[in-house]
Amino acid sequence: MLADILQFDFLRHTFFTGILIGIIAPLLGSFLVVRRLSLLADALSHVTLAGIAFGLFIEKMFLLPLLSPLYTGMGFSVVGAILIEKLRSVYRAYQEIGIPIILSGGVGLSVIFISLANGFNTDLFNYLFGSVSAVSRTDFFTILGISIFIVCIIFIFYKELLTLSFDEEHATVSGIHSNRIHFLFIVLTALVIAASIRIVGVLLVSALMTLPVASAMRVAVSFKQLIFYSILFAETAVIVGLVSGYYLSIPPGGTIVMIAIIILMISLGLKRLSFQFQKGVK
Repeated sequence: MLADILQFDFLRHTFFTGILIGIIAPLLGSFLVVRRLSLLADALSHVTLAGIAFGLFIEKMFLLPLLSPLYTGMGFSVVGAILIEKLRSVYRAYQEIGIPIILSGGVGLSVIFISLANGFNTDLFNYLFGSVSAVSRTDFFTILGISIFIVCIIFIFYKELLTLSFDEEHATVSGIHSNRIHFLFIVLTALVIAASIRIVGVLLVSALMTLPVASAMRVAVSFKQLIFYSILFAETAVIVGLVSGYYLSIPPGGTIVMIAIIILMISLGLKRLSFQFQKGVK
């Protein structure tokens, strides 16, 4: 595959996009898991699917691509994130209820727009499960810009996000604008999901944000280690998944997720063996 990457632009764009996604997805996923907001990724992925289906519907209506489904999906995802934050302020005692509300709305809109866009086709299938040949030059530079923006924001607001993730009340008392930081966080999550759909697929992107983190939690002893191991495991899953998808001619999303699950099983097994060894020594 290395020779083909050097020869074909679309493979080069796909490979480097996968590397970027392997960084930003678990980076945001670490905060998501710690804050017990893993379902947020699922909700926004379904809203993103609605945006993609809407983009395909617009292409069908006007018989030309006025706007890439990647960008309509991104727009829907950001709007969904904003609506979830608004619902948090409405249902203060039950803030998590906004997630299933937006998820349900995303599923409903997806069904409608998929039907209007002549149902499932090759383009939609690629968005659902990822593709090794779907990343264009424009998509790559868009995702590169999103990745740089996300890494910079995490670097600038790392302390605030860390404090908010572990103790929201302490963060508020300390003078941190928790509502603004949370709003920024879910918008970043929406951008990560929209950026990841070309590689992993909209239905599997939440797995890339949570499975590597779940694996890292078994071996990490600090939050920074959690982020490091999460990115390491995600990159392993992405690279192996892309290579496997290329040679097996299957969507890479499924292989990436299965590699991530294998890594999780290995980490669980090693942790269990370590515990039994320590118990035997004692």
